[in-house]
Amino acid sequence: MSDSARRAGDGDTARQPIWARPERGSRGPAPAHSRDAIVVAAIALADTDGLAAVSMRAVAGALGTGAGSLYRYLSSRDDLLDLMTDRVVGELRPYPPATGDWLDAMVLLGRRQLALFRAHPWLLDVIHRTSGIGPESLAWFDTCLRILEPVRCAASAKFEAIAMMTGTVSLFARREATAETFDLAGIDLAAYPHLVAAFSQPSAPAPRTDLFERTVRSLLAGLLLAQPREAG
Repeated sequence: MSDSARRAGDGDTARQPIWARPERGSRGPAPAHSRDAIVVAAIALADTDGLAAVSMRAVAGALGTGAGSLYRYLSSRDDLLDLMTDRVVGELRPYPPATGDWLDAMVLLGRRQLALFRAHPWLLDVIHRTSGIGPESLAWFDTCLRILEPVRCAASAKFEAIAMMTGTVSLFARREATAETFDLAGIDLAAYPHLVAAFSQPSAPAPRTDLFERTVRSLLAGLLLAQPREAG
């Protein structure tokens, strides 16, 4: 049976976000697994073999059941990806308390995001999907806005800054994952005098903060502190 046929059979329920639906469909025998167990098995597959390894059949095999049985809990692989994403976002907890400097707290959250991408590299391939937003992701945004309460600017600017921070963190994580190097061995640089001059300069002293922290701090400060102050 196709995904579309299964969704049609469930009526309006399948069109609701996965978090708003019952744990399992009302039809069929008593459940042998939980939705949570399915998500845990899918995350383990993705962590080990990448996102491409996560299919309904592969997850069912990891649980010792048939792929068809998973459709009692999920309507499609997209549902599964949504649940996987939201579950790992929960690993960003515990969130910083509402004390101290807001910029320090946001940098800390950025570092936790980077650690999350390192732990689950497949997350880089799903964060830009158009999908529903789950409870853990909502809690993340709510926490960021709580931390940014002292910043007197429009809420829209804060949402933009949060999105830009996540995008920047993902770029750092992707760079680490690909491990690209700037290899110029065997290349004649005579036609590129500015590159020659740059490589000829002595290395600068190590900065007090690393590139990641400097980038996130500069990004947030530039986006938020330069904004017109919120009325009131």
